[in-house]
Parts: sequence; structure tokens; C-alpha cells
Amino acid sequence: MPNRNLQSIVSQRPLVIGSPQMTVFEAAQAMKAQGVGSVLVEAGGALAGIFTERDLLNRVVAAGLDVTTTLLDKVMTRDVVGLEAHKPLSHALHLMHQHGFRHVPVLEQGKPVGMVSARDALGFEWQDFEREIKIANDIAEILA
Repeated sequence: MPNRNLQSIVSQRPLVIGSPQMTVFEAAQAMKAQGVGSVLVEAGGALAGIFTERDLLNRVVAAGLDVTTTLLDKVMTRDVVGLEAHKPLSHALHLMHQHGFRHVPVLEQGKPVGMVSARDALGFEWQDFEREIKIANDIAEILA
């Protein structure tokens, strides 16, 4: 089963890192410029949150907030779960499936170095992961 590690996936990708004091407008401009769908938010050298296109839609636009004055600190997702870069993609897929999110920060010694998203798994890993989930669900039904 091909199962790339996270470092091999994110090594050549742009990464947008912002601060809690960055405005939503600045974050959206940075995402557009880099061609990515999220901003990792750092505070004090540590990962403080993530702001995604989904957050922009649901927490800003749909809420009628002003993108030029709203700070990421008010609309970012906190308590973000990241994975160390040496972990396999399947671990990120498991987190996404288990928690219902689409992005997982990739870390090296706790510091953000990249981002993987659900679309990274559109190859063999995704097919293998779906097969593993089906087997796990079948076993759970048998044991229930």
C-alpha cells in the first residue's frame, strides 16, 4: 500500500502563516496569492489555530462581519490537531474522518511546516483508507 509520509507531501508547497491580529481580508489575500485554502495561525511561536475557506464562509460572510476589521483571533478554529511530518498520510486521513475536518497541519517539533488536506488522498491512499473503514465498521457490527 502506498502511504507517503506527510513531509513528502508538503515539502514543495506554499504555506501561509498568519497571526491572531491578521485581518480576514489580509488572510484571504494571502490565501489567494499562494493558491491555498487555509492559514495557519501562530502565536508565541506555537500553533494557535487555523483559518480556512470554510471559516471565511460560515463565520465571516454568513455572519455579516466586516472582512477588513475582523481579526483571525475572533473567527479562527482553535484547538487544532496537527501531526508530525514523519507520520503517514493515513494518520491525517484518520483524523479528518474522525473529527470531520478537511485540513491537518504538519509539524516539526510542534512548529508548522505544511498543511495536508482531504484532496491529498484522492489516490491509492484514499481507496485503501475507505476499505479499512469498511472493514472496521463490519467488525464493529459483528462484535455488537
